[in-house]
Amino acid sequence: MLQAQLTIDPAHRVAPVRRRTFGTFVEHLGRCVYTGIYEPGHPTADEEGFRGDVLALTRELGVSTVRYPGGNFVSGYRWEDGIGPREQRPRRLDLAWHSTETNEIGIDEFIRWTRVAGLEPMMAVNLGTRGVQEAVDLLEYCNIPSGTALSDLRIANGAKDPHDIRMWCLGNEMDGPWQIGHKTALEYGRIAAETARAMRMVDPSLELVACGSSGSSMPTFGTWEATVLEETYDLVDHISCHAYYEEKDGDLAGFLACASDMEHFISTVVSTADQVGAKLGSRKKISVSFDEWNVWYLSRVQAAEPGQDWPVAPPLLEDHYHLADAVAFGSLLITLLRHSDRVAAACMAQLVNVIAPIMTEPGGRAWRQTTFHPFAQAARHAKGDVVRVEPVCPTYETAEFGAVPVLHAVATRDETETTLFVVNRSTAEPVELELDAGALGAGTGAVRIVEATTLTHEDVYARNTADDPDRVAPRPNTSHRSDPLRIVLPPVSWNVIRLSRA
Repeated sequence: MLQAQLTIDPAHRVAPVRRRTFGTFVEHLGRCVYTGIYEPGHPTADEEGFRGDVLALTRELGVSTVRYPGGNFVSGYRWEDGIGPREQRPRRLDLAWHSTETNEIGIDEFIRWTRVAGLEPMMAVNLGTRGVQEAVDLLEYCNIPSGTALSDLRIANGAKDPHDIRMWCLGNEMDGPWQIGHKTALEYGRIAAETARAMRMVDPSLELVACGSSGSSMPTFGTWEATVLEETYDLVDHISCHAYYEEKDGDLAGFLACASDMEHFISTVVSTADQVGAKLGSRKKISVSFDEWNVWYLSRVQAAEPGQDWPVAPPLLEDHYHLADAVAFGSLLITLLRHSDRVAAACMAQLVNVIAPIMTEPGGRAWRQTTFHPFAQAARHAKGDVVRVEPVCPTYETAEFGAVPVLHAVATRDETETTLFVVNRSTAEPVELELDAGALGAGTGAVRIVEATTLTHEDVYARNTADDPDRVAPRPNTSHRSDPLRIVLPPVSWNVIRLSRA
């Protein structure tokens, strides 16, 4: 058994836990919207057609914000198609995902869904095939109370109160050649600045997100951020990061270390932003909106079924996650929390069916994938302040990231409880972790473990299904002992350890 030590000291505070870290993403892609969040006629559907079983799981997941409507989809989207009487809405070709968009769900229905679900909406505007005027028109439609053509149109469409969307993404992945309306950094920086300036003329208090790189492996990574921010620095609040990871060529150990790339990605973007700020003589700090992240098996992306040309809501990107995926996913979540001083928001992509923690059957069941559990536990237990912890533990070699610590961890602390989130990346060895939590109970008594759970399985490729939805789920970890505090973490595991003063 491997041995490790970890000290939890509240003096090592990073920043407050940001609830927007627990955001997600709903795109008009595959079955995320249709037969995902929305399915009229489903046994659990409400009067709006939204699935009650998915709503319940969304609430259990602990989601705070939701980004909409894309994603690649937004770069060809005409928002006006999704308002007014449903029977009059046009059907359009969705070039991004080679599908037909029916526009049954649009901005008004989406906002009603977020209100029922208790979520904050985060809206993206089309800067691929459209531009400044269309973005300002959408803002007027959504946020002006009344008295203008577009705000009165919203009221006529049944939304008396403004949608009051505060956070807006200025396009999506405009650095990617796959993007409709793909632009160079300078081209994008100019239109983003023009759009931001016009939107702030409507409402100076908006939070605006400029497109950063769609991956740290992009050939323009770094230079893209520098050029875009030189154009937009004083006009935006955040710059986006997107990252997806998968196990490649059977390299499980390397896959479990993929958060090393996310750590590097965030640090590099923050350094670049600060360098641009220094160059411009600005005291302002740009934050990161990590508004797409997940495990995604890009190497096996699905296409529409043969013979289905421009299908409606085909099953696309429906990855079925196993234990190892959930452990890598948990490590990515740990990374986002560790950088809470600069990561202002994050969106796990996506919520339902499409590389998602929730899966559904059309007309049938909904269930939790393995990745559901780390997200739900972190959203539930991460409170107060983020506390940086650095395990003293063995390392192992990876082809892509070099030497990587076996353990990856972060802690959060409020006035009543401290929670440690820790991943054991070892593919074969359990780790006995000794905790030094003396600083938490100084002068007030000893610290004890009040609850410990572990997500693991003897088969690292075990999955949950509709027939066996709890095959991989957190179980009590009863290995913990006192004086000194210690606990055994199984190989390939996600662990949540809650501590309190005795």
